[in-house]
Amino acid sequence: MFQPFEPKQVIDTPFLFFTGKGGVGKTSTACATAVSLADEGKKVLLVSTDPASNLQDVLEVELSNEPKAVPLVAGLFACNLDPEEAARAYREKVVGPYRGKLPDSVVATMEEQLSGACTVEIAAFDEFTGLLLNETIVAAYDHIIFDTAPTGHTLRLLQLPTAWSGFLEESTHGASCLGPLSGLAEKKAIYSESMKALADPKKTTLILVARPDESSLFEANRASQELKEIGISNQLLIVNGLMETFVADDTVSASFYEKQQAAIAKMPAGIVGVTTFSLPYVSYSLTGLANLRQLLDHQTVVESGGAEVSSHHQLASLNELVEDLSKKGTRVIFTMGKGGVGKTTMASAIAVGLVEKGHKVHLTTTDPAAHLDLMFKSDDHNESLSLSRIDPKKEVEAYKQEVLANVSEELDEAGLAYLEEDLNSPCTEEIAVFRAFAEVVERSKDEIVVIDTAPTGHTLLLLDAAQSYHKELARTTGEVPESVQKLLPRLRNSEETSVVIVTLAEATPVLEASRLQDDLKRAEITPNWWIINQSLYATDTKDPVLRGRALAEEQWIEKVETELAEKAAIVPLYSQNKTGYEQLKVFSG
Repeated sequence: MFQPFEPKQVIDTPFLFFTGKGGVGKTSTACATAVSLADEGKKVLLVSTDPASNLQDVLEVELSNEPKAVPLVAGLFACNLDPEEAARAYREKVVGPYRGKLPDSVVATMEEQLSGACTVEIAAFDEFTGLLLNETIVAAYDHIIFDTAPTGHTLRLLQLPTAWSGFLEESTHGASCLGPLSGLAEKKAIYSESMKALADPKKTTLILVARPDESSLFEANRASQELKEIGISNQLLIVNGLMETFVADDTVSASFYEKQQAAIAKMPAGIVGVTTFSLPYVSYSLTGLANLRQLLDHQTVVESGGAEVSSHHQLASLNELVEDLSKKGTRVIFTMGKGGVGKTTMASAIAVGLVEKGHKVHLTTTDPAAHLDLMFKSDDHNESLSLSRIDPKKEVEAYKQEVLANVSEELDEAGLAYLEEDLNSPCTEEIAVFRAFAEVVERSKDEIVVIDTAPTGHTLLLLDAAQSYHKELARTTGEVPESVQKLLPRLRNSEETSVVIVTLAEATPVLEASRLQDDLKRAEITPNWWIINQSLYATDTKDPVLRGRALAEEQWIEKVETELAEKAAIVPLYSQNKTGYEQLKVFSG
């Protein structure tokens, strides 16, 4: 179907950037590529700019922000750049001059505005430009590999001349989601050179990593188009974790294979033209040099020493979770988690379970890849269940027009152009969508409202600050509707609202869900339940590859159960997609 990924035959540029949504295997793929190139006699520097980097876990070596030789791989060096620390320094540079001059509450609001993912990303970009343009370092290596590339939004902002003009400092509406970039004006030339290097196909290859599932391929397509628009067109796609065969009499194995094939058949048109390679779904954990080398040898199964999947984890079922929510009298339920973990299915199953317990339920989603009409098809689900979908594109467009209208008389053409681009930020989408969520909840006072795909704690804190200081945040939040003001206290009321975090029993989804939980706790919201979804550990599959992965799940189930969750439920990987009201009852039956 796709060519097997073999770096020595594919890679011919000095700079490699790996990008993709969380959990697709960027780090393991980047590490395997680095080891393979070093084994071919190349001198390689592998750099992570991920705030939750597990580079040291994959390579099994302690790392710092200084390049360090990786034992047993001649020519391979690695380092972890800490964008969180860089972001802290960046925030202080922006906010510091106002300490003692503005009220502490206003300074705190400014700090929160600069605590989002966008700020961390620009800080990370600042860090790796130091490597990208360091002639001594570049000359010392044949390849420099970056694990986690910047998004098209950040790169577009850095290309806009207005980002470097004085209007950001002069305008009360000029606080970008990345902070006032004019504060980095002394680095204008450096950033410009970095952009040239990124767009030069002789210097840079952008490697999109995706899983063979719809949401992952959708995200890869979005990133590909976004980056092509700014001239970064030298792209490769790696479909990671592709099942090469299946066990015919094992329903879990056959279904897993069929789901992947169906997703590939529906690959977005935009990435169909990108040269595509594959890496196999393997039985073993992708840590350690031996396993990384086996991955690029396309070896799917290794001896596990006779290890068996244990049965000592006795997590709750989804029915127990639903029963708990029903007894508590919860009125608002949020399912949260990164893309691809099955939030929409879990939100739908929870809604159906509550209806079956006699409640009237309204289920809504904002996920562009989650169509509730397809989830429930056209069957007559139940008169006690109502559905809606908030269209993020429409909400964002309406919100952008509102914000631009409010400031159109205060900004010149260049200022408006910059603001319009900045409003393409993920932060803007979260806020626009959250306002729509608030309106849904406000209209549904007599129903339990189940909300699929919720805002982060950072967004909640921004909106909370905006209630008192919205003039300082007018560019970001506009006027705060009464429905939003009412909803924030409701979200903090654990008697009324429950947050359910959905994850997979894998490293990146669990680590990112942990960060999400920390983010929510800053906003004084503590998740009630975690769901470990699509678990192979919870199945009886006999497929040797899938059994190996079930064994690898145990450490992450243990972490969720003992360290992260107040209460945890586990849902097995079902042999078929569950759609329609009757089939969704299986989850909570």
